[in-house]
Amino acid sequence: MKQYLVDELRPEDHAKVEAYLMERYAAPGVEGLFWLPIDPELYDAVQHDHDQCQPYYFALELLPDRLACELLVRSQQRIRCHCIQYATERQRNWLIRAIDGVLEELDIRV
Repeated sequence: MKQYLVDELRPEDHAKVEAYLMERYAAPGVEGLFWLPIDPELYDAVQHDHDQCQPYYFALELLPDRLACELLVRSQQRIRCHCIQYATERQRNWLIRAIDGVLEELDIRV
């Protein structure tokens, strides 16, 4: 799996990230898993055409020492569809900027 990984989180940084993600993006019933919604302006042509699969998300997994951000664009409506694919360059860059922005907002230096 391709991913953007932020590792070597200190316990206090983990707690800050967890509180932030729980408040905004918690996935019901799955501890440590969060769903970051992708800005619809970033959908590619196939994703725009698949109304029934929207909205799309990046899965974030918070572990004690790291935050793993999958680069697979997912739908909560379906597991398999050709609109579920690895991020485009624009989507990937958006995810990295979003996560880096969270770390900056929380004053976490990794």
